[in-house]
Amino acid sequence: MEEKYKEIAEELFSRSMAESEMRTAPYEFPEDSPIEQLEERRHRLERQISQDIKLEPEILLRAKQDFMKIDSAPDLELMKEKSVDNFDSGFRERALPIAREYQRVSISGEEKCGVPFTDLLDAAKCVVKALFIREKYIKRSMQTFCKTTAHALQDLGMKPLDLRVYDDIPETPVDADAPVHPPVSETHPYDNQDPKNMPADTGYGCKMVDGVVHVYVNKNNMDKCTELDLPYPDLKEYIADMNVMMSLIINGPVKSFCYRRLQYLSSKFQMHILLNEMKELAAQKKVPHRDFYNIRKVDTHIHASSCMNQKHLLRFIKRAMKKYPGEIVHIEHGQGQTLKDVFETMNLTAFDLSVDTLDMHADRNTFHRFDKFNAKYNPIGESILREIFIKTDNHIEGKYFAHIVKEVMFDLEESKYQNSELRLSIYGRSRDEWDKLAQWAVKHRVYSDNVRWLIQVPRLFDVYHTKKQLANFQEMLENVFTPLFEATINPRSHPELHLFLEHVSVAAQEIQAALIIYI
Repeated sequence: MEEKYKEIAEELFSRSMAESEMRTAPYEFPEDSPIEQLEERRHRLERQISQDIKLEPEILLRAKQDFMKIDSAPDLELMKEKSVDNFDSGFRERALPIAREYQRVSISGEEKCGVPFTDLLDAAKCVVKALFIREKYIKRSMQTFCKTTAHALQDLGMKPLDLRVYDDIPETPVDADAPVHPPVSETHPYDNQDPKNMPADTGYGCKMVDGVVHVYVNKNNMDKCTELDLPYPDLKEYIADMNVMMSLIINGPVKSFCYRRLQYLSSKFQMHILLNEMKELAAQKKVPHRDFYNIRKVDTHIHASSCMNQKHLLRFIKRAMKKYPGEIVHIEHGQGQTLKDVFETMNLTAFDLSVDTLDMHADRNTFHRFDKFNAKYNPIGESILREIFIKTDNHIEGKYFAHIVKEVMFDLEESKYQNSELRLSIYGRSRDEWDKLAQWAVKHRVYSDNVRWLIQVPRLFDVYHTKKQLANFQEMLENVFTPLFEATINPRSHPELHLFLEHVSVAAQEIQAALIIYI
């Protein structure tokens, strides 16, 4: 009996073993399973990508990212074909610049401005009217105007567009081997002062009529028939356009729209910084040989009389007191005063001077107080020291001022990447102001490749008119503009001014503001 049970058990055991050989575990697959083959190919391709990633990082990285998204064997075959094509065109792909992708924010929906539609309509009409005025004056001054804005104004104004006025100035091609630093002048620009080497007289004539300079072909016959046809707005048209601009500034809907628009743009920029700050930082670090300290920077709206710091001015004053104590620097009641005499009248010595005693720092008390701000230009609160050290027209012909400005220029040249636009003043009280200023610059050789001059016209006509220094506003305009036209027509008549004007730009906004207030 036991033998019979033993045979049955052996038979069942052998049968179970045979069946187990035909079956696999739930977590195993036969060799011909497509899923197992797909996974094996996937791992093989990943290993190949990881080995070749140094050769073609961008292309293979994108291939890997795309491959991880496939789910079937046909997709795998298609991906392998694409990878082969990418390897064949590897050099072409490497030559193309890779565009850096930033995260962008878009605002959808109809209401984008945040103001009522009626206010938006009023603001749009005002802005369009201002653009038409700008287009008119840009065209008359022979300057370029934005093509996109010009076409939009053409659609609104229903008038033909003169595309010649809006032609873009072609960009100068930059040579790949161009030097990093600008060329340095081999000779000083003020060396050639011989009038014979300057351009000859063009023969034109100029005359100011009702505040406007008229240019004539022949200076010996300045009548209507020889006048150059240069269009300009008359006084009534100019005042009307200026009134439109002034009313636009105080317009409520325009102010509301502009405020909300600026707030929106500021918030959008902050969002851009939050999303893309690291990408921009990485792109900035990849730029070779450039950071904030070795890119070219230009300081604008810097008054020449305040281009130096307090410590620099203090050191210069002390050095002048030790080096030129007996030099006559001022005339008082018909008698000359030396630099030593000037400081003795103030009961001061070089040892007593300090940055605190100079008191030329514009602190919070000068905010919205132009009278206090202007007083800060007086060292130790004495206007006589301002005249001696930071004026171009004085008894010593601006010697000290020229010397300290040249020291500032030397510091700019040493820093190599800093440039400055220094402001000098033309007041319009006399016709020879331009010549005196030019003689100061040329005589003391006040020039640097890192500096350009900008001329400002202070709005002081009411002061000069009250003191009987000027009879009318046209006299001031003649003193400001006539020497410029004369030096342009005949450089030999103003040789120093001709040399000086080659490095000068005029602050037109100051003159326009003067026209608004005093005409």
